[in-house]
Amino acid sequence: SLAILLSLFFVITIDHLVYLIHCFPNGNGRHSRLMADIIIDKMFHLAVFSWGTFVFKDGNESRKTFLNALKRADKGDYALLILFSRS
Repeated sequence: SLAILLSLFFVITIDHLVYLIHCFPNGNGRHSRLMADIIIDKMFHLAVFSWGTFVFKDGNESRKTFLNALKRADKGDYALLILFSRS
């Protein structure tokens, strides 16, 4: 539904912004994904994100895909990041 899509877009945008802040020398992606999971669960009562665990059994491939999606989000295209978050 449109409400779910808007919720996903909102949370993924927050995830990307938290990642950009770079609060920590390492672990910013984990931190931003944790925040996104908490927001989607507590605010929107939707299932937490899978972040590539269904598609990628290899952590390195998952990381590459996540970083590529973040680079696209840097340019304002959140489609890959949304797809990755539910893969």
